[in-house]
Amino acid sequence: MDMLEIMQTLNACHGPSGDEREVAEAIRKLAAPYVDEISTDTLGSLICHKKGSGPRIMFAAHMDSIGCIVTHIDKKGYLRFGQIGGLSPHDLPGTPVRFKNGVRGVIAVQGKVEPKEWKLEHLYIDVGAKDEADAHAMVQVGDTAVFDTAPFVTGRKLFSPYLDDRIACAILLSSLERIKKSDNDLYFVFTVQEEVGLRGARTAAYGIDPDYGIAVDVTDSDDIPDAPHECSSAAGKGAAIKVMDSSVICHSAVVKKLEELAQARDIPCQRDILCFGGTDAGAIHQTRAGVYTGGISVPTRYVHTPLEVADLDDIEACAALVAAFAQAKLD
Repeated sequence: MDMLEIMQTLNACHGPSGDEREVAEAIRKLAAPYVDEISTDTLGSLICHKKGSGPRIMFAAHMDSIGCIVTHIDKKGYLRFGQIGGLSPHDLPGTPVRFKNGVRGVIAVQGKVEPKEWKLEHLYIDVGAKDEADAHAMVQVGDTAVFDTAPFVTGRKLFSPYLDDRIACAILLSSLERIKKSDNDLYFVFTVQEEVGLRGARTAAYGIDPDYGIAVDVTDSDDIPDAPHECSSAAGKGAAIKVMDSSVICHSAVVKKLEELAQARDIPCQRDILCFGGTDAGAIHQTRAGVYTGGISVPTRYVHTPLEVADLDDIEACAALVAAFAQAKLD
């Protein structure tokens, strides 16, 4: 599967936390040829089941994205907004955004607030409205907007909004395409509402009751200038096998198995230790009586900004490692 093409397809959908249906439908069509059945749970997570008689494995990648939600429309037609998930005010000014109904605009900063003072309350969205009534004809309070930046490839790097976590959705799809035979009972789950508290993974894992859980996500890349070294992974060095982040300490047996599979198949890999943040693994590993849980991550620069960057070779390594674990003999 072409990763740029998949990112273009998924990002054309509207999918902030709580409204992932368009993304789910696009993934359903792409996954259908490779699985036995597809269902959707009450919260909206898409569950793609490839039947087997062996251990039950749940792979999770979240479909939702961060975004903006309109909280107020002023008399001049400018939109004030709140955050869905984690937004940094310093990353947003000048960013084009798109509403579900197709209305487009740009995020701007009010007045002459100094950059060091910027807070979300100083930002607004300009949709080109001439006044409040004109703006109300375009959008309403409670409508949501997402980044409207376009994906592209330069060299071996993929630049795109919402690599977190649509690139992991693409990795699961690519892995499904590679799996020829597996005795394991496989669940490829595209979860909802990860950005606001790992909510979809929690309910999906409870319903599936897996023996093993693997969260596929992005992780911060430690290769930017003056990196604070709060993470261990770097773009271009392979699939990042999670050891821990603030939401999970991965089971040592799963970390060991992933490393053995990578070594046996010549899949470039590295260990992922993150001093902040979390993934769906945080919810999965605590399900019912507990789940053997690990993580496979893509080192990504500028996470939660309008244009994130990942290495195509790392993405390939992650897809290969997911497929290897799916087909592995597990105790």
